[in-house]
Amino acid sequence: MPPIPTALDALLEHYGVTAVAEVTGRSKRLVRDGSGQQRLESRSPRTNLAETSAFMTGAKRILVFSDAGGTGRSYHASLDVKNQQRRVHFLLEPGWRADRAIQGLGRTHRTHQACPPLFRPVTTDCKGEARFTSTIARRLDALGALTRGQRQTGGQGMFDASDNLESIYAKHALHDWYCLLATGKLKSTSLQEFETISGLELGYSRDNRALRSSDLGRWAGGPRHGDPRPRSQ
Repeated sequence: MPPIPTALDALLEHYGVTAVAEVTGRSKRLVRDGSGQQRLESRSPRTNLAETSAFMTGAKRILVFSDAGGTGRSYHASLDVKNQQRRVHFLLEPGWRADRAIQGLGRTHRTHQACPPLFRPVTTDCKGEARFTSTIARRLDALGALTRGQRQTGGQGMFDASDNLESIYAKHALHDWYCLLATGKLKSTSLQEFETISGLELGYSRDNRALRSSDLGRWAGGPRHGDPRPRSQ
């Protein structure tokens, strides 16, 4: 099977280097020329400046930047540049630090702009990635509460309450799901099938005091303290 390219290389492969401006920290990259052959291209700090200028003037319609390109630069629809079209900012692989995520979003949303950007967090239907996005949503909300004294400011309205799998409502929903699983009331799976698929052992230990997998909250966003045993309904 052919190797799976990274998101950045896939964008360059699909749209071409003539349409995509890359502002990252890498010094070399593989690009495909007009004949379809790959060649190694060297990059320097001046290359990032040239790519930024190409995007702000409208010569290139797509801009991809990483943490290395998200500091000290502005990509918003400034009234002082030629390209004043609305920015549609796709947030891909934001990382674990909410402050860095906000810093990156701030590159396309600043004062003296023709129009505000549209933020689009990108996720797949992979449940593990949903768990990852949930952590970002929680930390963005927490950062907003710390910096501005109110909730739902750090996330800039990008995330819905249902995206946070670590809220009190999510924990109650997880607890209820375990109760249904333990009592055999789930139609989708049984306790034995769930243990086989997940590799977890949720049966009670011999002393009947705790679950064999005692820290379910670490992988499922459930309660991390107290007795994790599902109570009968």
